[in-house]
Amino acid sequence: MKPTPLPSLFAVLLLSACVTIAPPAAPFPEPTSPLAAPEPALSPQMAARNFGQVVARMEPVGEQACRRQLPGENCDFQIIVDTTPGAPANAYQTRDANGRPVIAFTLALIAEARNADELAFVMGHEAAHHILAHIPRSQQTAVIGGTLSGVLAAALGGDPTAIQTAQELGAAVGARSYSKEYELEADELGTVLTWQAGFDPERGAAFFGRIPDPGDRFMGTHPPNAARIAVVRQTLARLRGGP
Repeated sequence: MKPTPLPSLFAVLLLSACVTIAPPAAPFPEPTSPLAAPEPALSPQMAARNFGQVVARMEPVGEQACRRQLPGENCDFQIIVDTTPGAPANAYQTRDANGRPVIAFTLALIAEARNADELAFVMGHEAAHHILAHIPRSQQTAVIGGTLSGVLAAALGGDPTAIQTAQELGAAVGARSYSKEYELEADELGTVLTWQAGFDPERGAAFFGRIPDPGDRFMGTHPPNAARIAVVRQTLARLRGGP
């Protein structure tokens, strides 16, 4: 189903009965103190209200940071709601056919968020992916990985099918080569953007306590939750400490 523009979210919610292999240079310690206990789920009306407030405050902060980091690039964020039936709680960043950056939230994620800070942190994280050019960087490593694997397969005497398979596998590995690093970079910048918009990043990161921990799996795309929480807290400590 085609993603629904922002205004449609409110109608949907109000009418319903109801959101790399390359590791960090040094290991992240386990958080020294637990995140706050989970807050109760919100009503559809409150979830919709929070989402609208978050978009209104976070979008200009993200666009301003984007223009500083990527002068000349498209920084006009489009915030959409993905209404695909049965879609799990998720948010993602992509680009439309014209190169405009898009941040999409599924209805399940919006409903799952327990407060505006969580939505703000997620939006800051996704905006950071665009600001840090993670999509083109991943595409570049995918191309390099696919090319090198194809050349190696050809040198070893592989037939066209084997070469194509090697290229596809190499591209997949290349695309994932820095995914965990990119996630931590996005957490760091996302913390800054969330803070600048007047939200609490640490409270926002509490959703890490409600999702499965991906651990440090080989070929995984996300780092352990403990590493992500540590990045948020370290970044927030710097922000609170001032220049």
